[in-house]
Amino acid sequence: MTRDAHPRERAVGMDVYASDVDGVGGRLRDRDEHFRVVEREAFATEPVDAPTGDYPYLVCRVTLHGWDTNDYARRLSDAMGISRERVSWAGTKDKHAVTTQLFSVQGVDPDDLPDVDGADLEVVGRAGRDIYFGDLAGNEFQVRVSDVDHPENAAGVTDALQEWGGVDETGDVDGDREVAVPNFFGQQRFGSQRPVTHEVGLAIARGDWKGAVLAYVANPNDAEREGTREAREIAGTEDWQAALDAYPRRLRYERTMLHTLIERDASEPADYRAALEALPSNLQALFVHAAQSYVFNRVLSERLRRGIPFHRPVAGDVVCFADADAPDDLPVPDTDRAQRVSDRRVDTIARHCERGRAFVTAPLVGTDTDLADGEPGEIERDVLEDVDLEPGDFDLPGEFDSSGTRRAIQITTPMTVEEPEDGDALDFSFALPSGSYATTVLREYCKVDPLDLT
Repeated sequence: MTRDAHPRERAVGMDVYASDVDGVGGRLRDRDEHFRVVEREAFATEPVDAPTGDYPYLVCRVTLHGWDTNDYARRLSDAMGISRERVSWAGTKDKHAVTTQLFSVQGVDPDDLPDVDGADLEVVGRAGRDIYFGDLAGNEFQVRVSDVDHPENAAGVTDALQEWGGVDETGDVDGDREVAVPNFFGQQRFGSQRPVTHEVGLAIARGDWKGAVLAYVANPNDAEREGTREAREIAGTEDWQAALDAYPRRLRYERTMLHTLIERDASEPADYRAALEALPSNLQALFVHAAQSYVFNRVLSERLRRGIPFHRPVAGDVVCFADADAPDDLPVPDTDRAQRVSDRRVDTIARHCERGRAFVTAPLVGTDTDLADGEPGEIERDVLEDVDLEPGDFDLPGEFDSSGTRRAIQITTPMTVEEPEDGDALDFSFALPSGSYATTVLREYCKVDPLDLT
């Protein structure tokens, strides 16, 4: 039996909850220090006095208080008078939090590093290359949920998640209990206040360049400020100059697109594509990634509705075996080691999944995606048909192109839930592999409007 999710979650493909138990209510980020994230690092360094010719990258561990990762990197590079491209990191973190993560800075010495308000910096060593996303093993979270209505419901949610995820162990003497949740892409993937990123990506994959532009610059949302909604309504009339005049300065990406449309006197699909390509390359790729994430979420939601297990395969599933380089307590799939599960092999592969050696997966659809067989494949094909896409549609120009991959459909983590002495709140402690979202865990416990989880 499934429980319907909030309408905002259903808009991004998270249609149901795994636990059919009332939530605790509450909200996140009452203060920045109520959401703490510490990266689990997978990056080796040499001593700080290692020769700079061989090890030109200075590696620092930085704890940020109320800083967006991109904004801090820009502040750091500006203070040193260097290109922003010389500052790298493994995972982008949210502004409304206290986060600890590694940064690498090319071609500088420790004495060059500036003091920045809200940033505690420790020099770790040197490296022969910069840090990138693959160097992040996972994240440890300490999160306080404030203003909870029913803290007594937390234990029931934990029980339900253990049963749903096939978790038998009840944890250690310190009170940790292992729980499992669907590995949904969280609301942030699509835009917390205005979840339209996937709509842009879906239009791009369908070759509807004008529709993609309108999905981004028009398409007002009730959660936005009145002036922004009015500007988007004007953009919907395709009066680009009037829309540009109305758009707030802070919405620089929309303004960039409108400038391009005006300059090209937009009338052809190529003009609308040019407007999208005027955006930063990472944002162009994000549109398509969000479309893939939406399809992935839809596939998981349908599997939940049908009651097909997530922790063990059924015939037709595609599983990936564990990455041998990942930490033992944060196992992740190696997407290069995939196997289709036949009727004959179901029980054998199920045992591998029980031991954390293999993971049932669903596709992030791209040009190289092989869809599953059996009922899992039926779900994947039905969702793609419903959104009017097929794998070949992701053969796209430039940054929009994607070959696709697969992703585990379930995540499991030891969970500690405690009631603090000061106030109506709950403290959650857990860890997730890179690419998984804390809000996909907390949504099961809170069951509130996702805006209260951002």
